[in-house]
Amino acid sequence: MHELHDAPLAPLTTFRLGGPARRLLTATTDDEVVAAVRQADDTGTPLLIVGGGSNLVIGDKGFDGTALRIATTGFELTGTRLELAAGEVWTDAVTRTIAAGLAGIECLVGIPGSAGATPIQNVGAYGQEVSATVTEVVAYDRRLRETVTLTNADCAFTYRHSVFKEHPDRYVVLRVRFDLEDAGGLSGPIKYAETARTLGVEPGGRAELDAVRRTVLALRAGKGMVLDPDDHDTWSAGSFFTNPILDADAYGAFLDRVRERLGADVAPPAYPAGDGRTKTSAAWLIDKAGFTKGYGSGPARISTKHTLALTNRGEATTEDLLALAREVVAGVQSAFGVTLVNEPVTVGVSL
Repeated sequence: MHELHDAPLAPLTTFRLGGPARRLLTATTDDEVVAAVRQADDTGTPLLIVGGGSNLVIGDKGFDGTALRIATTGFELTGTRLELAAGEVWTDAVTRTIAAGLAGIECLVGIPGSAGATPIQNVGAYGQEVSATVTEVVAYDRRLRETVTLTNADCAFTYRHSVFKEHPDRYVVLRVRFDLEDAGGLSGPIKYAETARTLGVEPGGRAELDAVRRTVLALRAGKGMVLDPDDHDTWSAGSFFTNPILDADAYGAFLDRVRERLGADVAPPAYPAGDGRTKTSAAWLIDKAGFTKGYGSGPARISTKHTLALTNRGEATTEDLLALAREVVAGVQSAFGVTLVNEPVTVGVSL
C-alpha cells in the first residue's frame, strides 16, 4: 500500500480544489482497503474515502486525517452478470459492456468517477439509474467489522440516495454486481426524451448500443459533462444540485411563486415522484432565478454550457466555489421558495 504525508488532494478531484491530507494511502486490493479502514477505526483517526474524486468538495484547509484512495481493479463479465471492483473507472467499464453487446448502463457512459461510488449516489442520467441493474454490493461494514453483501433491496435506493449515503461512516464499498440485458446489440428502452429525439426513436424504443454511446457522450460533452483538462467547464462535479422533490403543499406554493414571477402561462418542468410528490428541475430554477450560463465574475462560475454545473476557472479556491453555491441557493430560495441541496459530498466545509 502506497503512503504519502501532507499529500495534495486537489489533483484527485475533478474540481481540482482542496487542501492536503495529513496522510494519503492508496489501496490496490480489497484486503488493503479493509486493513486501512480497520487501522483508522482502531486508532480513532478520521478517514476520508476517495474514489474518482468526481463528487467531492474538499475544504481549503484539507483533511486532518487519513485519506484512503481506492485504486482496486477488476472487471468480470459472465454472461449478463458483471462484477466491478470499486476502483474501476466507471465510464471505461460502461464502454466495455457496450462493446460486449449488453444493455442496462449504456446511458451512463461518460460519467466521471469510480464504480464503487455509483451505488452510493444511485448514479443516474438520461433515463437510467444504477439501481435498475445493481444486484449486490460487497462492502466492509465498519460497525460489524466484517465484509458484508447487500442485496438491491438492502441498498434502499431512491433518487440520488441509498443506505450508503444514509450512513456515510458505516460502509466502504468494495465490489458492485450488476445484471445486464442481452437485447441483440440494442439498448435498453430509451426513456429520456432528449436522447430519444436525438437518436430518432420514440420514447420507450431501443437503438443500436454504440449509437446510444455516441449520442450520450455528445450530449454530455455539449453540457461540459465529459472530463477535458483543457475545458474549464468540465472542472466541476457535474450537477452540483439535485432536482428538488416537493410534496403537494410545497409544489402548490412553488407554482404560485412561478406565476407571480414569470406569469400565469409559464409551466415549470414537473415529473411525478410518487406519494403525491413532484420533481422539478434544479437547472430551470437556477436559470429562471437569474443565474444564467457563465454567471459570475470570479474564479468560480456557472458553466458556460450548463447552469447546473459550478466550475473552477483555474484559480479558484473552495471558498470561492462555496460563495457561488450559497449565492445560487439564496437566489433560488428568494425567487421560488425552494431550497436547493448540493449533490457533491463536502469535506471540512458546508453550504
